[in-house]
Amino acid sequence: MTQFQGAERIDPGAVRISPRDQPRGRPARRGHGHPWLTLVAVALGVMMVGLDATVVAIANPAIARDLGASLSGLQWVTNAYLLALAVTLIPAGKIADRFGRKRTFLAGVVGFAVSSVLIGLSGGLGMVIFWRVVQGFAGALLQPASLAILRNTFPAERLNAAIGIWGSTVGISIAGGPIVAGLLVENVNWESVFFLNAPLGVVALLVGLWVIRESKDEDAAGSFDLSGVALLTGALFALVWGLIKAGEHGFGDGVPLVSFAAAAVLFAAFVVNELRVERPLLPLGLFRSVSLSAATGLIVLGFFGMFGTIFFITLYLQQVHGMSPVDAGVRMLPMTGVFIVASPLAGALTSRFGPRLPLVLGMAFTATAMFGLSRIGVDAPYVQLWPWFVLVGLAFGMVIVAGTEAIVGNAPAHLAGVAGGLQQTAAQVGGVLGTSVLGVLLSTKVGDVLFGHLTDAGVPGSTAEQVAGQGGIVSQGVAPVPPGSSAKTADAITTGSHLAFMDGFQNALTVAGAVAVVAVLAALLVRRGSTPVDGAAAA
Repeated sequence: MTQFQGAERIDPGAVRISPRDQPRGRPARRGHGHPWLTLVAVALGVMMVGLDATVVAIANPAIARDLGASLSGLQWVTNAYLLALAVTLIPAGKIADRFGRKRTFLAGVVGFAVSSVLIGLSGGLGMVIFWRVVQGFAGALLQPASLAILRNTFPAERLNAAIGIWGSTVGISIAGGPIVAGLLVENVNWESVFFLNAPLGVVALLVGLWVIRESKDEDAAGSFDLSGVALLTGALFALVWGLIKAGEHGFGDGVPLVSFAAAAVLFAAFVVNELRVERPLLPLGLFRSVSLSAATGLIVLGFFGMFGTIFFITLYLQQVHGMSPVDAGVRMLPMTGVFIVASPLAGALTSRFGPRLPLVLGMAFTATAMFGLSRIGVDAPYVQLWPWFVLVGLAFGMVIVAGTEAIVGNAPAHLAGVAGGLQQTAAQVGGVLGTSVLGVLLSTKVGDVLFGHLTDAGVPGSTAEQVAGQGGIVSQGVAPVPPGSSAKTADAITTGSHLAFMDGFQNALTVAGAVAVVAVLAALLVRRGSTPVDGAAAA
């Protein structure tokens, strides 16, 4: 979601305009190649992705109600997009370099806008998930190409300013997403959250066709590592499928066990493939650097906590606290909005002290926020929530900016673009694991304690057994009150269900906090690299 941040210093030497990009024969049309108009077109395109990063979380409860989605179904609404994005980012960067950045960017804009509309038109959860996959592929096409376009358009002395404006646009989109989504869900419907991308996409396409100048890497050639893409996709899918099924049936069930075994085999095959092919998707030699390896893991863990928190905190605010979508979106602003401040702060700290200090601070903030949120109760007042939201936003900015510096800075100069793609891929994988692993922990705990909470609240045994069989619904924070229940029974079911959800919520975030503590130790291994950080932006 915020793979757009992290390029605090751009190598001026990286900016060049190929002679083939200059107009020939006749004067260029008015505005063609204009740097600031190009920035407008690119910013409009990535604004769709920035909004999508947070609007879906607010829309999730409405999607679940309208389409009858279980917790695992909601996880796939998020994870299908993130998985498609994760496995396509690095190949998409190579596609843009080889076939043209403008062409690739505009294809991504069209794909993202069209798939967004088709999500809104879907009549069932299966089609929503399918079009989310397509949306992820499209997002991967436009993201790496967008910054490469800016690098090939702006003169060196203005490039950092352009990157800063572009990054701020994305940050504002992420911050405003929950409020925009809340207004649309509450006053229109959840489908309108996705329809919002259509007008943005149309304007981005029209402006982009007119002003963006085509550019490509004349040296980019050779075949793509399609086998590597297929193996990595299969491995990640098998891993996530196993985690989600473990949340439904337990880790001892045959389906998750087979899925985990398949993931292990496919990951091993991916490693063998990458060592043998001439042009690997991910050169494994990068991981000889301890700093790069540790920073990659920290990016995964940072997004693990961020995505997991956003996914479940929106369920808590709307389903347990009973807030409207707008109220929930406004309450989340300290988490998403503070990122706009955290990114430049992290950049300044990284420039002065290197990536180690902000990474340590970021993971320490994450651990503190996770442990703090793990102690909130069913009726926690907002004053007990917003300080932890601020810490999550600060942590996110620290980890993504300093982590990018550490990954790209410790990669060989000729692999800076691949390293930037690695950073973005690690971010998406972290998001997938955050929603999946924390979802397993939450739903497993709910299943263990639900019946006891129901009977303690005064629900009759037979009714408690009936409700306990709907643990998947309770794992969303919903109290499944049977039709015709008395007011007293309905209140007891609601109390017991919400207490069970909070037990699962607290268990999941406690584990997330413990993982963040371990990550603080890993951050101590990171050192400043020697490679100028321009690849992060252009990957």
